[in-house]
Amino acid sequence: MEQGFFELKVISSFAAAHNLREFRGKCENLHGHNWKVEVVLRGKSLASNGILVDFGEVKAEVRAILEEMDHKYLNELPFFTTNNPSSENITRFLFEKLSAKFNAGDRRLYSVTAWESEEACATYIVE
Repeated sequence: MEQGFFELKVISSFAAAHNLREFRGKCENLHGHNWKVEVVLRGKSLASNGILVDFGEVKAEVRAILEEMDHKYLNELPFFTTNNPSSENITRFLFEKLSAKFNAGDRRLYSVTAWESEEACATYIVE
């Protein structure tokens, strides 16, 4: 029998403005999005209380990081002065900050997805 794993997902959101550098099109102009962010953790074993990680703990950490970005001009934040504030780089930024908090034992941050609209998203995954 194959070894399964557990997957936990929390969804949050933030609003921010940005403009893409080195891009030809409307998105090089200042504009904003209401991003929806999905954070996925995976693990093979549960704690003695039967949970992978407390949803409240994950939500609080995600909210704290998103607060740094919410209602801001992303291009002015330190990470995005050298990295274009694309949805792809937003997911990498969030992944790097969150993985330090949640990677323990066999539990790992699996992916972060940022939806910039209902029809378009980017995902950062480390396998």
